[in-house]
Order: sequence, then C-alpha cells, then structure tokens
Amino acid sequence: MILENVDVVNDISKEDFQKNYFKKHKPLLIKNFASRWDAFDKWNLAYIREKAGDQEVPLYDNKPADAAKSSDAPVANMKMKDYIDTIKSKPSDLRIFFYIITDRLPELLKNFTYPDLGMKFFKRLPTLFFGGSDAHVLMHYDVDLGDFMHIHFEGKKRILLFDQEQSPYLYKVPLSVHTIYDLDYENPDYEKFPALKYAKGYEIFMEHGDALFIPGAFWHFNRYLEPGFSLSLRALPNKPSVFANMLYHVFIMRYTDKLMRKLFKAKWVDYKQKWAYKKSSEALEKHLKSER
Repeated sequence: MILENVDVVNDISKEDFQKNYFKKHKPLLIKNFASRWDAFDKWNLAYIREKAGDQEVPLYDNKPADAAKSSDAPVANMKMKDYIDTIKSKPSDLRIFFYIITDRLPELLKNFTYPDLGMKFFKRLPTLFFGGSDAHVLMHYDVDLGDFMHIHFEGKKRILLFDQEQSPYLYKVPLSVHTIYDLDYENPDYEKFPALKYAKGYEIFMEHGDALFIPGAFWHFNRYLEPGFSLSLRALPNKPSVFANMLYHVFIMRYTDKLMRKLFKAKWVDYKQKWAYKKSSEALEKHLKSER
C-alpha cells in the first residue's frame, strides 16, 4: 500500500475547514479536539462503566460473520461493566458496535459540543464504538455515505483511509461495503493480493481526545492498539446524487445481499469473495498495462 499522513492541526476555523477539507473531500486530524469540552474529564471507560455498567451490550469479534447467520448478529452479550473490565485486564478482540447515545446513555449528550465547522450533523445518531487491544474492524465504508467526525478516547488507535477511487485495488466485495475477509491490512500478503500494493491512502494514529474528519464513502480500517472507545458524529449526504446513492445502498443493495445470503448462505459468500478477487485482478492487469 502507498500510505501518507493526513494533515494535522491543533485548531481550525470553519472557513478553512470548509474550503480545504470538507469541500475537497479530504480527511483531517485535529489534535486534542475534545479537550476543549467542559466535561472532557468524563470521557473515559471508568465513567461509562459507572453510568452504564449494568446495561447488556452485544459484542463482536475479529472473525467474519457466520454465513449461516445475519451479518450483524453478535457473537455474545455481556454487561457493560464486565466488558470494560475484560478489555482493561487482558488482550481482547471484543468490540461494541454502534452504541447509540440517545437511546442508551442520553446524559452523555450534555458532555460534548458539536464541532462548529459548518457540518449539518444528524443529531439523532451520535454513536460510540468500543474495542479491546486486539480488536479491529474489517475494511469498509459506511452504508449511509455520510461525512463524520470520529473522536477517540483512552488508548491509541490506528486508522487506514482510502477514497472510492482505490476500490479496484482493495478487493471490494460486490453488493457490500467491505473487502475480502482474509485480507490482513496489518500484515498485507502482496503475493496473494498483489493489487493492494497499488492502493493509495492515509495512515493515522489517534490518541485520547483527537478528532478525525472522515469524508463520506471513504474506506476505513480501524485497529485498537489499546483498550478504548470512539464517538462518531455523522452528517447526512447533502448532495442529491450522493443522497440517491445512499438510498440505493441502504434499501436496495443491502437488502439484496441479505436475501441472497439467507437463500444461499456460504455459497453466496464464497461466490462474492471470488468475484472480488477476479475484479481486482483485472484492475491490476489494466494498471500494469498502463504503466508499460
């Protein structure tokens, strides 16, 4: 992979952000962004454990979803306090996915301020994501195609970002928003996945309080290097063409894939994996020919 650093700032004006990042669809890391919040000292695992410790939460791990089950089925359920104790006491790949603050812990809504950067945030869905020190999230882009601010807390986190133009080199699985399951983005096998060598993207390391602007439809791979959690603040697509594409992703592509998965189970999953490999191999061949 051909990876570069994103721009990094300690602060930025609304005008600068809109002109140089939002409108250009370019990611940006804002260091210590959350430290300006009055309740910044409450953004830690201990506070979450205290306030939501008895809540039952669904958990996910690093393994691909079972082809015989729904792709969003959890691997286990656990009380929040037990989950936090687990990831703080030992290496773990267990994750909490899409914990909606407005439903599960509404008092947290008073403990942060939406960034004044000209983004129209969808305030119904501020969400938290948690992970242990061995947890990672499969390379994917979000099905709603929205821009979002990703604010991280506690341990360090590594993120890889790629725009949609890199899809042919990432082994994108058809009728989905993720890449081939066995592609290891931490130790890429370029002999098995040679097209990946030509994917151009960004590598970011986040620390407590950092905020990352991720433009809509950007591919992202998240790796928790230490136990931690992140807050995502989403903005819905504001262009008619992108909004129409979002409707296709959410209501046609996703449900078509779910139906095929239900009907054909592992055969459908295997077929899509082979299809993805074939399409990326064709893209690689075309790329190499253009370089000759």
